[in-house]
Amino acid sequence: MKKIKMLFSLIAISVLLTVSSLQAAEEISLSVPASMTDALKELISQFGASGKHPQIIPNYGPSGALAKQINEGAPADIFISANQKWMTFLREEKRVEPATEKILAANTLVFAGKRNPAVTSMADIVKLKQIAIGSPKSVPAGEYAVQAMEKAGIYKQLEDGKQLVMAKDVRQALTYADRGETEGAFVYKTDALMAAEAVILFEVPQDLYDRVTYPIALTVDGAKKSEAKAFYAFLTGPEGTKVFLKYGFSAAK
Repeated sequence: MKKIKMLFSLIAISVLLTVSSLQAAEEISLSVPASMTDALKELISQFGASGKHPQIIPNYGPSGALAKQINEGAPADIFISANQKWMTFLREEKRVEPATEKILAANTLVFAGKRNPAVTSMADIVKLKQIAIGSPKSVPAGEYAVQAMEKAGIYKQLEDGKQLVMAKDVRQALTYADRGETEGAFVYKTDALMAAEAVILFEVPQDLYDRVTYPIALTVDGAKKSEAKAFYAFLTGPEGTKVFLKYGFSAAK
């Protein structure tokens, strides 16, 4: 009887390990910039509806923080960055598969806030009391905003006047402006289109900052998984492009 019980126990353990292994094999871990949250949610839903059933686990946040997490060993099969800097960082750390790196989409930097006819250009924002930007140490939108303000010759004045409010990511910066907690925020056009109250007051001139691109790549671990490669192909294919355009992104060039 003891031998039979032991045999059943071993079989049960074997079944549990097999199921666990299959579940792990079907998981796809994504690291995605906060500005792509809505588009990725729809794409994940579409991918599941297409008959493919891996469990997709997204991690949304500032690109810098996500890249550092991956470099420190956090699980990730696909990484999307809101600028080239953090993709290059992971490539140099040998955390992504270089052959899979490509530009997924592009975006535009805008200044958003409650309707204010007095704010139509970069020169006008120096009159505002508080302006939200993503922390430039880890948020690409914040880096682009600082770059634009420096080229416009207003950054030092705003910094010295303590008019800049740092946000953990671009979505938080938008929230501050949307709620009226700041008089405006530098965000991506795609984020501003999602606002409940804030509107785009002006588009930041493109000659003031580098073009906003979103590189994508499979990580070294992801490149070994057929499920991750399938979702990567889905994101970079016509289905992905259609959804990104729907949410206001520009096509990759």
